Amino acid sequence: MPKESASKSPSELRVLAIHAHPDDVEFQCAGTLALLKQLGCQITIATMTPGDCGSDELGPDEIAAVRRAEARRSAQLLGAAYVCLEFRDLQIDINTDARRRVVEALRRTRPDIIFTAPPVDYMTDHEHTSRLVRDAAFIASIRNYATHEWDPAPPLDHIPYLYYVDPVEGVDWFGQRIEPHFYVDITDMFELKRQMLACHESQRAWLLKQHGIDEYLNAQEQWSAQRGSEVGVKYAEAFRQHVGHPYPKDNILSRLLGSRVRVRTQ
Repeated sequence: MPKESASKSPSELRVLAIHAHPDDVEFQCAGTLALLKQLGCQITIATMTPGDCGSDELGPDEIAAVRRAEARRSAQLLGAAYVCLEFRDLQIDINTDARRRVVEALRRTRPDIIFTAPPVDYMTDHEHTSRLVRDAAFIASIRNYATHEWDPAPPLDHIPYLYYVDPVEGVDWFGQRIEPHFYVDITDMFELKRQMLACHESQRAWLLKQHGIDEYLNAQEQWSAQRGSEVGVKYAEAFRQHVGHPYPKDNILSRLLGSRVRVRTQ
């Protein structure tokens, strides 16, 4: 464990959950965030975009305003901060300007633990978010890397723990299962996770029209129950940890959450 995190109490630990769009975090890791908040961790939820393509009735600016407000309400239920990096839907590209923007976001939120999108998922925004956050977690502590902001935050003093949430439906592009490294039992926090997703009211009609997905909240429950059944609990969330050089290789979540962290035995 990095000495910077090892010496901190839970109330001193900063956690950043950064995904592509409003409601992604609520689907994939809000229960775990709630458990960490219960321990006293400081939580920030960030979205790369404000969800500006997420409507057929409202224009980009109008739906973006709606979705930012929904995301703030959701974060408030958790007692978390919310920030939007103000990329635009389907325009998150992997380039130097984007990388600088994400590095600056990490330097401003100063996380010890990061949750982000999986490297392989069903859409480019998710995958590019994953790559940019991975790069930024590595870069943010490099003193000579400039973000060219008018008032830049100082570099981090260590590389954060980095965890990837589930891809949608837990599979890759070819429908093959992506095996989690571990699960977190969120049974006690599922109702809060559900309430957070319910804040994103604008998305039910959009998903029904674009993806044929109705029963927005039921879809969340079914997936949480599926992951829970894999480790013998009612509801769970699944994760993989980035342990490549030079990222932390111990699992800080096991230390913090104890028996709630489960591994699949068969």
